Amino acid sequence: MIRTRSGRLIVIGGHEDKEDERVILRAVANEARNGALVVVTAASDLPHEVWADYEPIFRDLGVEDVRQLHVDSREQALDETVHGVLDGATCVFFTGGDQLKLTSQLGDTPVFQKTRAIYESGGCVAGTSAGASVVCETMMVSGGSSASPRVGDALRMAPGFGFVSGVIIDQHFAERGRIGRLIGAVAQNPRILGIGVDENTALICEHGVSCTVLGEGAVYFVDARDVTQSNVVDDSTDRTLSVFNIRLHLLNMGDEFDLQTRVPACHSTEQAEAKAGIS
Repeated sequence: MIRTRSGRLIVIGGHEDKEDERVILRAVANEARNGALVVVTAASDLPHEVWADYEPIFRDLGVEDVRQLHVDSREQALDETVHGVLDGATCVFFTGGDQLKLTSQLGDTPVFQKTRAIYESGGCVAGTSAGASVVCETMMVSGGSSASPRVGDALRMAPGFGFVSGVIIDQHFAERGRIGRLIGAVAQNPRILGIGVDENTALICEHGVSCTVLGEGAVYFVDARDVTQSNVVDDSTDRTLSVFNIRLHLLNMGDEFDLQTRVPACHSTEQAEAKAGIS
């Protein structure tokens, strides 16, 4: 069962357009119309460069109050002068980098608690690349790409921030050939819905249930709920993974997906832009 929330998630597959129409970043900027937009660079090894990229973009898109939140340690995340940056924010944007840095440094700190409060009070949490993977309860940390998955493949997963439950999210999806590792992840527990988001593509989720695709790529939904057989626990760990009766949905700009019913629906680009407030 998907646990519903009150806010909006914008889950971005990475490498979103920063120069032309900037459709996805415009959608993020619109979430800060009535408050501040906080850019969290804690996942990055180059936080100052990342901030220098995003700050002028968001200001150019009409956000008057853009702030940076960065920590290099968990101790810093406990500092009131750091988590005070979130006061008055209506949108929190997690940049790319290493998702384990985000969870290990921010998990259950005042930074996380305030971010969750913003979301549950109707605000927005957005994330790109690593910042996208971290929004679910269980996140993909590492695993092979491109080749067909094998039974013994080491898929490394860890607890995420849990803004949406019952799903696992992978990013840079088609570009890095990650369909095999996402199938391997949901084969381990078919209760979990797999979501793969292409680059320059976003999935906008309302209340943790209704999702709309925005951007030029696709979003893949891998549903293993009706799987009848798999060899995921086979002793021969060098064998290729075998999974029967798995379901795949491929959605593009405007299409919608209900996380409760796991049913897709077709809608226009114009409807998606209107829903994101950028039409």
